[in-house]
This record gives sequence, structure tokens and C-alpha cells, in this order.
Amino acid sequence: QGLAEASPLDSSHRKTEAVLKNFSPYYKRQHAVAFCGHVRRQVEQQREAASQLLKAKPPLEPGTVLYEAELTQFAEDIKKWKDRYIVVKNDFAVESYESREAYQKGAAPRTRVLPVGGKVFTSQAEYSLLADRHFPDPAASGEKETPQPLVALPKEFPVVLWQPFLRHGFFCFAEAAAQKRFSAVLSDCIRRLNHDLTKQTTFEAQAFLAAVQFFHQEKGHYGSREMITGDEVQALSSLVMEELLPALQADLLPTMKGKRSDRKRAWFGLLEEAFHLVQRQVAEGLRGLKEECRALTEGLEGRVRADMDQIANSEDFLAGKIEAMVAQPAEQSCAESVRPFLASILEELLGPVSSGFGAVRSLFEEEVDALGRSFQNTKDGDQLKEHLDGLLRLPLDAVKMEACYREAAPLQEQLQDLNSRFRFPHVDLVVQRAQNYMQELMGNAAFTFTQLLAPHLQGEPARAAAAIEKVKLRVLKQYDHDSSTVRRKIFQEALVQITLPTVQKALAPTCKPELQKFEQLIFADHAHMIHVENVYEDILHQLVLREALKVIQEAAMQKKHNLFDDSVALPSESVSSLTDLKTPTGSKPASPARRASAASPGALGSEGSGTSGQAEGQVQPGRNGQGAPVGPDHDAVAPVEGAAELGTAGHPGDPEPASGSLRELRELLAESAPVVYQDTEGEAPGAPENEEEEEENAPGCTVHSEATAPDVDQGAHSEAGGVEVPAACGADPQPGPEGPAQDPSEKDLQARASAQDAQEGGEAAGAGPSEDWLPMESQGAQAAGSVGAEEAQVPGAHTAQWEVEAAPDPDGTETGGGQGTPPEQPSE
Repeated sequence: QGLAEASPLDSSHRKTEAVLKNFSPYYKRQHAVAFCGHVRRQVEQQREAASQLLKAKPPLEPGTVLYEAELTQFAEDIKKWKDRYIVVKNDFAVESYESREAYQKGAAPRTRVLPVGGKVFTSQAEYSLLADRHFPDPAASGEKETPQPLVALPKEFPVVLWQPFLRHGFFCFAEAAAQKRFSAVLSDCIRRLNHDLTKQTTFEAQAFLAAVQFFHQEKGHYGSREMITGDEVQALSSLVMEELLPALQADLLPTMKGKRSDRKRAWFGLLEEAFHLVQRQVAEGLRGLKEECRALTEGLEGRVRADMDQIANSEDFLAGKIEAMVAQPAEQSCAESVRPFLASILEELLGPVSSGFGAVRSLFEEEVDALGRSFQNTKDGDQLKEHLDGLLRLPLDAVKMEACYREAAPLQEQLQDLNSRFRFPHVDLVVQRAQNYMQELMGNAAFTFTQLLAPHLQGEPARAAAAIEKVKLRVLKQYDHDSSTVRRKIFQEALVQITLPTVQKALAPTCKPELQKFEQLIFADHAHMIHVENVYEDILHQLVLREALKVIQEAAMQKKHNLFDDSVALPSESVSSLTDLKTPTGSKPASPARRASAASPGALGSEGSGTSGQAEGQVQPGRNGQGAPVGPDHDAVAPVEGAAELGTAGHPGDPEPASGSLRELRELLAESAPVVYQDTEGEAPGAPENEEEEEENAPGCTVHSEATAPDVDQGAHSEAGGVEVPAACGADPQPGPEGPAQDPSEKDLQARASAQDAQEGGEAAGAGPSEDWLPMESQGAQAAGSVGAEEAQVPGAHTAQWEVEAAPDPDGTETGGGQGTPPEQPSE
């Protein structure tokens, strides 16, 4: 009988309507808050600082096929095994066709399944255990029959796809290799789809996640946000099914007759019909809800832009009041229930996760070494390009990558006690997220390798073979840095997700009732944009985040599993060189590049990383620095940037770079970002083809230029300014009367700004020669004085400033522009 004729299932329609009605106020409220944060980020031009050195791999073209093969599948409609052609594309849906010819002709698939929230089994016995747990048969106690498998297997090697509210998929293979490949592809699809919503950065997605969080908390459930899998419709439909399931079990299970295997198959079929009905109703309701929210926010944008300063000040004032109220109980709860266990949880996380990323590194190195050996033997350029194409497909090779993913799998068993202590049963989602990062980093490494190697493929085979090894070493250095950055992010997210619900639940009875009295502190015009509950949750989140960052930094200082310590500064020579490569001294004092380059060695690690300052400073109560709510899945992530992190990228195990590593670091930074070459006339001639040519063009002097920008990316080297370019060495740095023409107003402004910089720098650091005139070793001795000097400077009115490093003249004297002399452009 169809679903519409089954009267007990009619309650699914009423239950869906009730859930949507109760969920709507939460979504409307969070949609307005998230929209306000979105507009605020646009107004303030805030961008997330990139912290990776590897180039990001471009997304695949839609419709890219990841897997296709003919195999044996159990057809539910005819209850028989049939040979079907299975295709998996990069939307991660499993499509089934009658034959390969039908697929090639463009026929519609017979079945299409998104394996969200699924599990893959290659053993019929393991699958049966899980299926029995999800079939609470009331007649099981009186039965004596031996449990029978749901489907008799026609071949030796099965693959079963289990999903909580859908019929289970059964596949069979004649060979173990084919079974292994298909199961690995299915596992890859599940990992990617489970985190489809949490990885989105749109304010609508953030509003939905926050609404689900508050919707659960209203019922006394904390930490349920990690249970969200799939897209918005799938996640909300799963919430409806969780509330509907007890009624279905009570009404339908006692009426089922027949063998246990038949009743079990019928039960899973009814669940699938109910789930499809709920999905259709949820999709329609959610579509109408979003249209209503868009209509409401259309009138908010102008008000938000006009009152942005008032909104920010009101929110900060409200956060201060709430923090004063919750500080003492929150600190006590954290000291009793969170802080004593963070180090042990991190210790359990460190091993498996780091082993997984280490396996990715080893796999990449092995593939590149094999590619290099093959090219040395054949000297065949066409074959090399084929191998490079295969290297780009390496992250999609589910079988090879599965060996890396397995390194992180033991984490699920090691953290089982978290379910009893912290009520956190979602360790599998933490493992899956780490595995997704492994796949992403492998793709970035392969893409970066091919991009850096491409200019060398046109030359002689001998030079190309040497370039393969050189580029591999550079990419491995970048991978080591990015691996540390990504693992810090994983540990930070996991520690917050595991422990934050404990603090939220402990403070809810005493602090949440007190929140109502703070409503009067919000202006009526800002009631849609600021909510007390959001500010309160952000304060608790920042408290737990600060504790998590402390234990992560402590593990890095102990050099556990090659985590880079972001508080260790480079030697003075390296710091000065990195500063020259990024931002000259004329940048704005408020810019991130200025703060990192002007800070002392201790401050360099904390400011540059974006995390140590939070870990050791005050709790940032209301926001994550961008005006948007901070949640467990979108933390104020600790990007590992700046010279302190890069200093150990080449040799993770060494406390300081080796004597020859300065050149490697400068090359690494210079080649990890596009280089802009500009002459005195404002034209951009072509860049040198390789670094050897660049070094020959500028052996003794370099010119640094910067277009002042407040949001310079330190981690991947500035793209707008601070780029090292070759200069005409040997030319007179002081142009004469017939030198390059310059706008008198611009020269006047530059001279005035430089004179003011020199005067204020002399007052702050004491009289003496400018730092740019000193050798590199002497600059390190004046680090403390230069910090005060640069902080005291007032930004000049000019938008670009040229610096000329001290370079020896042919007669043995040094020339160059210091802070105390007006900057001059080099003559042509």
C-alpha cells in the first residue's frame, strides 16, 4: 500500500508542519543577525587572512566523472540482482543505469542516491548488526529463528551502503580489488556530503546552522550542531524524522507480520517513503521561509549601513555587560569540567591526525619520485605530462588516498570515552573532517607542483629532471607549513566542539534566565540585528577557544608531531629579510603587515598567527573580528602566518633555521605569490622566467615597493606590495637634474612624510643611524628600538614608497636611501 493510504504515516505531515512552525522564528532571527554581519564585513572590507603557502587547487568542472563501472546491484523494485552501470560524478551522487550504452546516450538514471550520513560495509555480518539496532522489533523476544541476511549474495565480495532513513544499497563484485575501489569511492562521497553545509561561508548557511543550534538548546540539547549532515533540506528533514520516529515505531511495528527479514525490509521501506514525503514538504516550507526572510532583510541593508557604528558600539557595550555577569561562573565551570581534560584530549587527537597528514606527505613524495625516475629513464616530455595529469588526479584516487585516511581512523576508538564524559558521540564526523582536509592538502600540493614545474618543461631534459627534485623540495616545505596550519585548525575545532556543550549546559540554569534583563540595553531600531543570546554564546565560545589555543600552543612549543611554534621568531637577519620582502616602513600602522613587521619577536608570533593573542589576551566577547557570529564549525581560526611560522617551515624539527635556510625561505616566500615588476615609468615589463635570471639581474641591490593596503596577506606574501624586484645595480641612486621626472607634489609629500618619520623615529629610538643603513646583524640589535619607532610613526600621505637597500659602490662606500633621507626613485 502507498504511503498516502497508511493512516499512521499521516502524522508525518502534521509533524513536519509543527517542526517548521517552531523552527521559523529561530531562522528569521538568525537570518537578520547573519545578514547584519555580512553587511558589516562588506562595509569594513574585512577578509579572512590566507595562511597557506600552497596554491589552492581550482574546483573540478561540473559533471566530472569520479567512478564508472559495471557491477551487480540488488534492484529493490523487482527484488532481484541485476547488472547495472554505476556512475559517480563530482556531485557525489550514486547513479544507476541499465547499461553503459544507456548512460552514453544520455538516458535518465534508474536510481540516484546521495549517500549523506551513510556507512559502508564490506561484511554482511557487520551490516546485519547495525541494521538490527535500527529495527526495534517488538516480536524479537518471542522468536527463536536465526537471523537471516536481508539479501542472498550472488558473489563473494559485497558492498552495502547503509543510510538511516533510506533503503540500503546492496552491490556485489567478483574480485576483491573492485570491491575495495567502490567502497573507497562511497566513503569519499559520504565524507564530502556530510560536511557540505558546514563548509559553506554564505550568511544564509550560517543563519541556518545557528538556528538549528538554538532550536536544539531550547529543548535542553547541547552540542547537537555537529549532528548536521548534508544540505539544509536533508538536515532539517533528519530533525523531523528524529521526532517522528517514535510515533512510527509505536504505530507500525506491532502490525507487521511475516519473517523477521521480511518485516525488517518492509520497515526500512516505510522509513524511506516517510523520509521522501518529509523532504518534499520541508523543501517547500524552507523555500517560502527564505523568501520571507529575504523580503525582511531588503529593508535592513540601508539601516545597517547607516547605523553601523552605533550597532557595533551597542553590541560591544552589551557584550561587556554580559561578560561581567557570566565571567565568574563560566571560569569556574571551565576550570572544573574543561581545562583538566583538554591536554589529554589533544594528546589523543595529535597522533592519528598527524599520522594521516604524514601519510599524505609520503604518498605525494613517492609519486613525484616515481615521476622523476621515469622521466630520467625515458626523457619523454609527452609521457611526463601524462604523469603530471595523473598526479593532479591523485586526490581523487580513492584507493591510494584510503591508505592515508586509515591512519586517522583509530581516533574514533581512542575517543570513545568522550560520549560518557562530554556527551559527544560524533567522533566519526571529526575524523571525516580531518580526512577532507587531507584530500584538500594533497590536491593543493599536486597543483602547486605542476604550476612551479611548468616553466622548466620547455628546456633541456637534464635541467628539467633537476627541476623536478628542486620543485619537490620546495613544495614539501610549503606542505609542512600548511600541514601544521591545518592541523591546528582541526584541533581547535575539535576541542571546542567537544567541550563547549559542557560549559553551555552548566551555565544554562543560572545565566540564561538573567539574559532577559539585558534586552533593554538594545535600541528598538537595532532589535533585529543584535540578539542577547548570540552575544552570550559568543562569549562562552571565546572562553573555551582561549583554553583550547593554550594547550595547542603548548604542544607546539614541545614540538609534538611537527606542530610549528608560532611564538618562535626568526633570527634578526631572517626577520629583516622577511620584512623587506613584505612591507616597507611606510605602510599604515593599522595594517596587519605593519603590526607583524614592527612587532618584537614575542609579539611577532602572537600577532602574526592570529591565535596566540587570543589565547593569552582578553576574551573577545561579542564577535570574531568580522561582525559575524562565531560557532563551533566556524571558529576564529588560528591562521599560522608571519615570519615566525615560516622560519620553521623548511625544517620542522629544528629550533632555528639552518645557516643556509635564509636563501630558501626568501625563495619560498618570493615564489609563493605573484611578483609584480614595475619600472620608474609605471610600466610592468615581463618577469624573469626563473629565479636564476632574477638573481643575475639584481645581485647586489633590490628595490622594494608597496601599494599601501590595510589587509596585506602575510602568510602567502603580499601580492600588492613589498615584492622584491630587480633594480639597475650600479646606477646612481640620487638622480640628477636630468633624472626621471616626478610630480612635484608627490615629491614634496614623500619628502615631508619621510622627514617626519625620521624625526619621530629618532625621538622614539634615540639618535643614531637609520636601521636601513645598518648591516643585517646590527638591525637585530636594534629590534626593540625599531618597534617603538615604527609604532610612533604617522602614516604619510603618499600611497607608495620606494626603499633602496644599502649596496656597496664601486669605490667601496655604501649608498642607499634610509629613513632619514627623502626616498628617491632609481634612475633608469
